[in-house]
Amino acid sequence: MTQRESALKGLVTDAMKYVSEYEGLSVEYILEQLSLGTICIPANKNHKSMSYRGIGKGLKTKINANIGTSSDFPNIEEEIAKLEIAIKSGADAVMDLSTGGDLVKIRETLLAKCNVLFGTVPIYEVAVNSLEKYGAIVKMKVDDIFDVIEKQGQQGVDFITVHVGVTRSSIERLKKQKRIADIVSRGGSFLTAWILHNDKENPLYENYDRLLEIAKRYDMTLSLGDGMRPGALADATDRCQIEELITLGELTKTALDNGVQVMVEGPGHVPIDQIETNIKIQKSLCQGVPFYVLGPLVTDVAPGYDHITSAIGGAIAGMYGADFLCYVTPAEHLGLPTIEDVKEGIIASKIAAHAADIAKGVKGALNWDIEMAKARKALDWKRQIELSVDPEKSSRVYNNRKSVEEQGCSMCGKYCAMKIVAEYLDIDMRKC
Repeated sequence: MTQRESALKGLVTDAMKYVSEYEGLSVEYILEQLSLGTICIPANKNHKSMSYRGIGKGLKTKINANIGTSSDFPNIEEEIAKLEIAIKSGADAVMDLSTGGDLVKIRETLLAKCNVLFGTVPIYEVAVNSLEKYGAIVKMKVDDIFDVIEKQGQQGVDFITVHVGVTRSSIERLKKQKRIADIVSRGGSFLTAWILHNDKENPLYENYDRLLEIAKRYDMTLSLGDGMRPGALADATDRCQIEELITLGELTKTALDNGVQVMVEGPGHVPIDQIETNIKIQKSLCQGVPFYVLGPLVTDVAPGYDHITSAIGGAIAGMYGADFLCYVTPAEHLGLPTIEDVKEGIIASKIAAHAADIAKGVKGALNWDIEMAKARKALDWKRQIELSVDPEKSSRVYNNRKSVEEQGCSMCGKYCAMKIVAEYLDIDMRKC
């Protein structure tokens, strides 16, 4: 049985127990929300040695890191290093978006080293294979798509992004909309091109039952992709985006009715004042299932700093109910991220997720900040570094610019506010 089917029967699995302990919540709560579909535990039966994570209502906001080769940089060793730094830096999930090299071998290698949630976008592999086999992406066969999904399920992939809402209808809506950026989703563009070239409906939409059968067989969680997500602020919350979301809402219910775990992906590039609306619409249309947001980026003009624009949007989205943040690295819109880019993206996303958890009142979230505040009051630099979101960087900055003062930092030195006030309030800082 899938995690969802087990929950519907009232059966507690090892994964549910693990998530319960990790979140500090009762098993009964996890069981109830799984049965409602408001949380999911992506855990393919073939993915061994996993640290289970739940995504959804009442749980800590989770973060995902995208890694993967490209045709220009097909180096698997670099992707292994990215995987390791992503996990070390606190990623709850990693998605392999490889398009260069031996894709099956790359995924197999990464999966063997991955003890967090592992996701993919199967249409990428289908497109690469079609280009090599038929000379064009638009010549891919329907069976090619499902064969790849089946193989990825066998390998142990925990969740897959499937752009089931890119339909003939949504494409017609897109034509009428006349967006600035049209489609920026790579998977969405592959399927749009296929639909228009072949004058047929999206195979993933038309054969949704077949997709559900495979997902159920391996307990792969479906992440219903937003192929029509806005790639520019001016395109946000438009008619084709919302039409796709309506379709995803209908397909969400079908998946849940069939015992398949599901989450829904969201935008994209969104102005700050539209983020709350986007979250509320998604939660309303999609039965409150987990919402996986790609950013959102709150401005288009910050290439090289898009980990910051994404963290701003992610924190706000999380506060209003987004459950899963896809990181964005400084290299977004510019090129394939380096190992250091991956770390910076994770840290920025981790900060956003934690800020959201405080706002949402997630159990224990504020305790971390309280402990840091106590350490700062006591001028306990060792403890501050231990508690920081990036201890390596905190230690490096502090030790490279140390103060001659015994307790202060080199920003304030002997003018340290904490030290002065403690002295005149007659506080022994060593006892704080």
